Amino acid sequence: MSINVILIKGGNKMKHLILSLGIILVSASSAAAQDISSANEAAVAAGVSTGASEMAVPATEPAAADVNEYTLGPDDVVEILVRRHTEFSGKYVIDKDGKIQYRFVGDIDVNGFTKDQLQKKLVEVLSEYIVEPDVNVAILEFKSKIFYVIGEVSRPGKFYMHGNTITVRDAVVAAGLPTMAAAMRKCRITRPSEEGKPAHISVNIYEILYGGDLSNNLEMLPGDVLYVPATVMAKAMRVIAPVTTPLSTAASTGRTVISAGTMP
Repeated sequence: MSINVILIKGGNKMKHLILSLGIILVSASSAAAQDISSANEAAVAAGVSTGASEMAVPATEPAAADVNEYTLGPDDVVEILVRRHTEFSGKYVIDKDGKIQYRFVGDIDVNGFTKDQLQKKLVEVLSEYIVEPDVNVAILEFKSKIFYVIGEVSRPGKFYMHGNTITVRDAVVAAGLPTMAAAMRKCRITRPSEEGKPAHISVNIYEILYGGDLSNNLEMLPGDVLYVPATVMAKAMRVIAPVTTPLSTAASTGRTVISAGTMP
């Protein structure tokens, strides 16, 4: 008797038990996945854009109020335009010390400035060189304030804020919305602390995204990490899948051996 035949006879109960459990979990998981997929489609249809990760165009368009209140910091990029004086115009990256090396003037500390405050500062500085300087400042790249979304989202990773904070809803949208395996009611924000003891804040993104309850739509701060865990069912499937696959393969091989033995 071949090893494959013994496996089929002796291991049938265990094989059927594991396969049955797998089928139950797959069926339940498929139903849950369909619910999440439908909810995501509804969210997109309602005008909630899915966004992109750090390497693409930022996901959420900044509101005018957010841009005006945004405080500049290292790695942000600003454009300075001085009307009728192109020699004072240009693009500048804010260095790690929060300064720009402004042409003909030298280092200017801009850390913590809003764009309007920087504009006033430049008018003050340039008044020593030109009469009534007409200055306009624009923020080209927002890179000083970082947040993270990890776990069961379509595009986990690092993202940049266009304001001094970002809501949980906008953060999840930026990460491409939850996957089918997401345990959306059990999410967590981890907030770093200078004392070395990070804070952990529970958040229900299902109610925020699909239940219409924005009371839990918290403001995330720079450095925050939003974790979207997997459901127990999804974790179980990841454990069972490697077990059921070889059993199914062995059973298929065994049937082939038996069939070959009965051939004339």
